[in-house]
Amino acid sequence: MDSLIEEITKRLFVELEASGRHVHLTKEAAQALFGHSLTPLRELSQPGQFVARERLSLITEKGRMDKVAVLGPERKACQVELSQTDCVTLGVKAPLRDSGDVKGSPGLTLANGDRTLKLSEGVIVAKRHIHMTPEDASARKLQDKQRVKLRTLSSRPLVFEDVTVRVSPDFRTYAHLDFDEANACGYAKGDLGMIE
Repeated sequence: MDSLIEEITKRLFVELEASGRHVHLTKEAAQALFGHSLTPLRELSQPGQFVARERLSLITEKGRMDKVAVLGPERKACQVELSQTDCVTLGVKAPLRDSGDVKGSPGLTLANGDRTLKLSEGVIVAKRHIHMTPEDASARKLQDKQRVKLRTLSSRPLVFEDVTVRVSPDFRTYAHLDFDEANACGYAKGDLGMIE
């Protein structure tokens, strides 16, 4: 009976996750900043993804943030994902983009002690999105890159519009909100949402 309830819950709801500010690095950038590849500290919900032991400072002419998480594994391009509030603090006008779409975005300086790396681009505010397995997408009759509404079942329920569905066999099904969005809906770990 418990497995039936779990399966029904899985089909009706999607688990919410809050994604804080973080940095993705190329292999070359990791070598330049740390002298070695990223060291896994803790697995994330998406298969093969991890929080690294390494941390970085983000530096602009108008602000600085220290001890910012670095996520692995290394990627083809460096990317810094911020919330709108982070952008105000750093004085940077980052565009709202899908992850990986960094062309023409602003840059900043990454620092690890006296090791620095100036990015000419790569700073974005990531669009809210739902990672989804092909099986879950098929069960919900959803397509990759489709835009949906997401109703949060949280302490301050609200409906997020223009949420991108991202379908891949490499994913587990989770909805990702940045900290501004998570705070707005009163998110707590384990909260669920419904796709409308």
